[in-house]
Amino acid sequence: MKNKLPNNDEVLLDTKVDELVLLLKKGNIDKEYIRAIQQKINNAIEPDISPQKFDVFGEIDEDQSRLDMVNNLEFLLAQHPVDSRQAKKYRLQEKLKHAVLIGIAITMIVLGLAMIIMPAPPYFEMFTIFYFTKDDGITLMDVISVLIILTGVYLFINALLRKSNS
Repeated sequence: MKNKLPNNDEVLLDTKVDELVLLLKKGNIDKEYIRAIQQKINNAIEPDISPQKFDVFGEIDEDQSRLDMVNNLEFLLAQHPVDSRQAKKYRLQEKLKHAVLIGIAITMIVLGLAMIIMPAPPYFEMFTIFYFTKDDGITLMDVISVLIILTGVYLFINALLRKSNS
């Protein structure tokens, strides 16, 4: 890549950079001051980020720009400070909710399977929806049992997916 600086400016820049490096190597300078010098050099090389570069993020979320979302987050954190004790309590509550949901789901699956396996009372047996033979078929109790099993499976999968996302 060709440099746009004339030869005199290149030589002057090289000597100044060499002088700066030599002064920094001596080690008589405070680290805070070195960081300030580094920031000045970075600002000279790369100018400040203009707000026009953030317009792309505004197009992604039409309701609210990313800058507004960050400002709102900063405002919420200033208004409602969160410490680690509160965060642990919240995480424990969320884990407890997931455990209860998984327990309910497993209970519903086992209950539905038990309803299918165990003999049904006679008043459910008289509502046969589809006959396989003269004495056997799909009863109302079987349909209710399958619905209970499917609800339990849905709750179980939902609890596992929520747990992995959080």
